[in-house]
Amino acid sequence: MTVFLIIVVVALIGISFWQMSKILSLSQLSGADNSQVANDKDNNLHGKLMLAFVIFMYLLTIYCFVQYHTFFLPESASEHGVDYDRLMVISMVLIFVVQFITQGLLHFFAYKYRGKKENKALFFADNDKLEFIWTIIPVIVLAGLIIYGLFTWTDIMNIDEQEGDPIIVELYAYQFDWRARYSGEDKELGKANVRFIEGVNTLGLDVSDSYAMDDKVVNELHLPVNRKIIFKLRSQDVLHSAYMPFFRAQMNVVPGMITEFAYTPTLTSEEMRNSEFMVEKVSTINNIRREKSKALTANGDEALENYEFDYYLLCNKICGASHYNMQMKIVVESQEDYDAWLAEQKTFKEQISAQASN
Repeated sequence: MTVFLIIVVVALIGISFWQMSKILSLSQLSGADNSQVANDKDNNLHGKLMLAFVIFMYLLTIYCFVQYHTFFLPESASEHGVDYDRLMVISMVLIFVVQFITQGLLHFFAYKYRGKKENKALFFADNDKLEFIWTIIPVIVLAGLIIYGLFTWTDIMNIDEQEGDPIIVELYAYQFDWRARYSGEDKELGKANVRFIEGVNTLGLDVSDSYAMDDKVVNELHLPVNRKIIFKLRSQDVLHSAYMPFFRAQMNVVPGMITEFAYTPTLTSEEMRNSEFMVEKVSTINNIRREKSKALTANGDEALENYEFDYYLLCNKICGASHYNMQMKIVVESQEDYDAWLAEQKTFKEQISAQASN
């Protein structure tokens, strides 16, 4: 009912303005120019406005790049991310150069050749040479960009499970959290099905499969630096998306099927945390938090904690009410630290035995 009343009020206000405009038009002097055809004065004004608008747009673009450059991601923390970023930079440079030239010429010509009564427009009814030029140049540029993109995409998505002694990790998504599963001594993940989910068996591992018994299920993702990781992605319920922006990685997690993605981490969590970009960004965030904490403490609330950078696995699909909170910490560390951490984790067999004894 409230929404209906708001719509009615908005409609009545619109009708009132419309009636007022009619009254104003009727109250104009009889000698006023009521013609709907633009005159020289109108064309002159609009030409200047077009020129002013493009100058304002360029100044705003420059300001945004200077003011908000810290919102960009830092250097990639994965091997393939370098190629990904290069492709992105080439695409954006091409777009901005073409946009800068064409948009500038469009607005400049709108000003320079604004309509005047004594002028007659010069136009070409047909010009094969011009049409060939403005057709072939975009074709060549786009073809080169697409071919380069296809080669880059193929290199990124070509997953060879035999190359470089990779680690295979399952990422399991459900509303609203993540779990990771590592293979044990046999270096092979056991079979799983959502129908087997019960008790500590939160990922639905097949207890009749010997390969599953030494698998390790964790709620924090640890990765060794400079070693290839192959991710097998599985969803329990709805469509999710595994998003790891600092590694330039994203893959949909689809119910009923296994999707996969692979990358090689090149920067540990500690190295990224101590990088110049991240130190400046964390300092900025903590300054903002300290300012907000002053108001909170003045009202008797707790102050905000200091922020410390960590890699995170996020969900990039709106998968429900708590989608925003669906994340898992990623720790990239040395091979020695990774091996020590993995050795401390309980196997699926140990978890089942503990459940049985309880």
